[in-house]
Amino acid sequence: MDERAARIADFIGPLRVAPGSKVRLGRDFDPRYKAGLKKRESVELLRSGVALLAEYQERLAAQDTYGVLLCLQALDAGGKDGTIRHVMSGVNPQGVKVSSFKVPSAEELDHDYLWRYGRRLPSRGEIAIFNRSHYEEVLVVRVHPENLVRQKLPDRARGPDVWARRYREINEWERYLTDNGFKVVKVFLNLSEEEQRTRFLKRIDLPEKNWKFSAADVRERRHWDEYQKAFSEMLSATSTAWAPWYVVPADRKWFARICTAAILGHTLMDIDPRYPEVSEEARKDLLAARRELEQEAPSGVPADPYAARHPSAKDRRRAGRGQPAGKKRGRS
Repeated sequence: MDERAARIADFIGPLRVAPGSKVRLGRDFDPRYKAGLKKRESVELLRSGVALLAEYQERLAAQDTYGVLLCLQALDAGGKDGTIRHVMSGVNPQGVKVSSFKVPSAEELDHDYLWRYGRRLPSRGEIAIFNRSHYEEVLVVRVHPENLVRQKLPDRARGPDVWARRYREINEWERYLTDNGFKVVKVFLNLSEEEQRTRFLKRIDLPEKNWKFSAADVRERRHWDEYQKAFSEMLSATSTAWAPWYVVPADRKWFARICTAAILGHTLMDIDPRYPEVSEEARKDLLAARRELEQEAPSGVPADPYAARHPSAKDRRRAGRGQPAGKKRGRS
């Protein structure tokens, strides 16, 4: 692990839910935790995180072997939209897709509860973001059991063990995805009750924010304690070695964004995608194409303008990707 990866691992370590641990949100995770950072440091830290994501996203797409699924969960006003907008600001939009999951449609209710999520999984080389995710099926559906009735389950599937069974099914599904090259990274934006109240009032007070507020938000807030219990049990049961949960303090938006960028960056660095090696036959074609293009250079213009501006490019061409400069491929 290089120094950069080690620093990120140390930074996000306190946010990770240890597999098998018993979580109580109010006791174990502080929504206002900020790791000793100051807001004035946040701009540069987030810029560095976004640059890292851009670097590794390109490598992920080029390798075309792994995919990454980022699951974002939070209560209303938890900052999911803003986190996505800021953290993914520097990546190639062609390699990222964002899916939001609302009330299931009639078609979706005619399938198993994971069906609609499976349809939005990433392709290899791609990052997919679930703005709310399959964990709604053990959160909203648990707090509002009438939603379970709407899912048309057989009577025996609605028994008292339904939540334990769903935790097991979700864990196994995520294990299946991971085994097939699709990394699952899960972030819960942990917002305090008072900060949610403040953000709701801001949405009411500012006309340009009114569209973001719904009376349903206040109705859901009345179930605060039930949601805290559902989140705590979900984190305890579904943080696994192959798909751990990270509880990100969300009262400070700037810190939540830095944390999310670090967690996603750590996942990509762990994959360590590499640019594919070009075959000897393809390399001969590249060299032939370069010679032809160099011969087309106008008078007074360098044959290869890029190489003229970047002297190290000549060594890299000689070495080949992944080979140290000055050594020929296949020789030590």
